[in-house]
Amino acid sequence: MSRTPPALFGRLSWPETRRIAAILRKETIGGALLLVATAVALCWANSPWSRSYQSMLDYQVGPAWLHLDLTLAEWAADGLLAVFFFVAGLELKREFVAGDLRDPRRAAVPVVAAAGGVAVPAVLYTLINLGGDAARGWAIPTATDIAFALAVLAVIGRHLPTALRTFLLTLAVVDDLIAIAIIAVGYTHHLAVLPALGALVPLALFAVLVHHRVRSWWLLLPLAAATWGLIHASGIHATVAGVLLGLVVPVRRGERAGGPEAGPGLAEHFEHRWRPVSAGLAVPIFAFFSAGVTLGGLDGLADAFGDRAAVGVIVGLVIGKPLGIMAASYLVARFTRATLADGLAWIDVLGLAVLAGIGFTVSLLIGELAFGSGSERYDHVQIAILASSLLATLLAMVPLRLRNRAYRRIHQRETAERGHGTAQDFNQVQATSATG
Repeated sequence: MSRTPPALFGRLSWPETRRIAAILRKETIGGALLLVATAVALCWANSPWSRSYQSMLDYQVGPAWLHLDLTLAEWAADGLLAVFFFVAGLELKREFVAGDLRDPRRAAVPVVAAAGGVAVPAVLYTLINLGGDAARGWAIPTATDIAFALAVLAVIGRHLPTALRTFLLTLAVVDDLIAIAIIAVGYTHHLAVLPALGALVPLALFAVLVHHRVRSWWLLLPLAAATWGLIHASGIHATVAGVLLGLVVPVRRGERAGGPEAGPGLAEHFEHRWRPVSAGLAVPIFAFFSAGVTLGGLDGLADAFGDRAAVGVIVGLVIGKPLGIMAASYLVARFTRATLADGLAWIDVLGLAVLAGIGFTVSLLIGELAFGSGSERYDHVQIAILASSLLATLLAMVPLRLRNRAYRRIHQRETAERGHGTAQDFNQVQATSATG
């Protein structure tokens, strides 16, 4: 007997809805802080005191004997973003092991959409920059900044159904994971094998401890720091350590045995502890150190937009992202014969696909790895990323605002139905909250 294909962007379970809502609140606050940090950096870098901003970026701190005498900008990119990717690894594993996306039919849409949203921008960027040295920046337009996007949604899409917000959140986390794989493989130029292999030792010890539900920071943090330091010394970008550490944390107590009834693991506990640090501290500070590009007036903007690398970034984020996400989502629907959930239309998916063109944090990181901090081309790429994020925001406002009445009706219907939830739902929520 054939199974009925699920509706695309169908309603989530009540416990999952509560969990996602809590995540989105933290990310939205983090997005607001990110916007403030970006504005401060831009104002400072284009003020009469711009030299002091650059001096701050170049200030070195850290133990030289460990080869960790890094600039503040490098500490932000290599260190703080490792926290961001640690939380991304936790969220991705949590979603696919214990969330609603453990159902492969539900997971197919955001995963395939994320792949499309990575591939198409990369192809468009490469076509625009064929035969030039700018081609090494092909991965810049592949990422989505979830904090920035959710901050925008807080203003223009307050009643957006939770299933659509979850789609955007999962898509962003998946393409962050793809981006970190690209960074590890495509932007590692000199691999030191011994430190890379050595990193497996503290990583394995960390995995053993968390699988035995050890929460002691004085045991776990030194092992995490050792893993990070050895990955950094190997030549692989240190943020990869964050993802690896996140992925070894168990979502369920009996995860190794595969028993879903074995009880909760530590992933939710760590996510609850570290997401505010990531969204409220790590990402905004990174943005503050990375977004302070000198615009140089109209002449400077003309030079930036005349650079093929900048053109490739804008085309990739503003056109390639929505094109890849829409095409992939539509193909999944056609292949599975699924239909959109009641009350939704493809224009809703288009609005989110355009919003995914906000590729701020990870795009800046990849741009720095591709062209080097302080280079003229990196300055042009920074301007292109900022312009693309602004343009994607303005374009996404059109369909999302046009559909606001429909979202409001769906929101009111879901709220009314939840108000008459069963005792079983209540108990599930209480159990979920207790594990946090």
